[in-house]
Amino acid sequence: MTSNTYVSIPVVIVGGGQAGLSASYCLRKKNIEHVVLERYRFAHQWRENRWDSFCLVTPNWQCKLPDFPYTGNDPHGFMLKDEIVEYLEAFVRSFDPPLKEGVTVTEVSRRDDGRFVVCTNEQNYLAEQVVIASGGYDVPIIPSFAEEIDPSIFQIQAGDYKSPAQLPEGNVLVVGAGQSGVQIMEDLKLAGRKVHLAVGPAPRAPRMYRGRDATDWLYDMGHYDLTIRDHPQGEAVHEKTNHYLTGRDGGHEIDLRKFALDGVTLYGSLSGASGSEAVFAQDLEKNLDDADESYVGIRKAIDDYIATNDIDAPEEKPFEKVWRPEQEPSQLDFDRQNITSLVWAIGFRPDYSWLKVDVLNARGRPIFDRGVCTVKGLYFLGLGWLNTWGSGRFLGVGDDAQYLSEQIETLHETNRATLSKVS
Repeated sequence: MTSNTYVSIPVVIVGGGQAGLSASYCLRKKNIEHVVLERYRFAHQWRENRWDSFCLVTPNWQCKLPDFPYTGNDPHGFMLKDEIVEYLEAFVRSFDPPLKEGVTVTEVSRRDDGRFVVCTNEQNYLAEQVVIASGGYDVPIIPSFAEEIDPSIFQIQAGDYKSPAQLPEGNVLVVGAGQSGVQIMEDLKLAGRKVHLAVGPAPRAPRMYRGRDATDWLYDMGHYDLTIRDHPQGEAVHEKTNHYLTGRDGGHEIDLRKFALDGVTLYGSLSGASGSEAVFAQDLEKNLDDADESYVGIRKAIDDYIATNDIDAPEEKPFEKVWRPEQEPSQLDFDRQNITSLVWAIGFRPDYSWLKVDVLNARGRPIFDRGVCTVKGLYFLGLGWLNTWGSGRFLGVGDDAQYLSEQIETLHETNRATLSKVS
């Protein structure tokens, strides 16, 4: 039962993932009192919403939480799920944040005096400032026609997928070729499953190129320092899907054309399904071509950087398409293909239904400038492209947290000075 009384506190942080914990660290350094409210256990997404073989797709050296960089013996490797959790646990031990777990925020609203009411299942708070660090992966995107599929087909979304053994015997349709979709596809393929993959418009990236991981080149090129203000696509970059590749077994790129040669059946985007039949758009070749165009574009940018800076790096063979669809299948009969499972991997969306402050646009996306809302005292943290590509990742969330902590400190001191004058 929620209390009718309020605990007054300068700052409430909603969310105990890497973003909320980074904000807590920065505020603790500034001696600003705050509390971190986490619905589950801290780092819940990493613990519970990743499959067993999950690993980072960016190298370990990019793990740069505030004053807590990766210090292991494999900076160019890719931490497994349990190692990521251990990294976060060590970060928490390093400063012991004021963390309250098992606390669900049910509403955040703003009073006429400018303070925020934060209601939870345990206690209500009256805060001068609020940081929303709950992430953007609350609700899996599953089309309405999923309900029309034969109930004998086992359906699961990527956040609940753990391993091939979780699925009933038989073949599998994976819907979505973003980072999660292609990695789950490979996980199933390596387990000996026959996989059908519905390929959407996600781009892909090289892994190793000209002697180094492509992300190393991109870092040196300043790619990760590019802000959304300077990005040629501007706000439209929010709509772009992440490039797919993997860190599995030391890391490698994923060329779906090679998987097609190795037995994975590819289709275009899934456009509908009913009973035991699925229908696909005729866009497979276009989606493969577009993904390759992105892949080749990254390689060319690296080539240009190497040439401009006269860097000695080994040459690479030009990219070649090893397979193309001679005829794009438009339909799939689950029964005939012995498909018993369907994995939805077409993304997530945030749920801000509990946020009763006018800071969302018509599409429900938060409106802010580098995380700072026009409503004074309200901030967002940990979202992709909040400022840079790394804002939603271990690479950039620490810098964003430091920036917001400075904004919070300025307002906090202003509030203290105002109270002092009144008293």
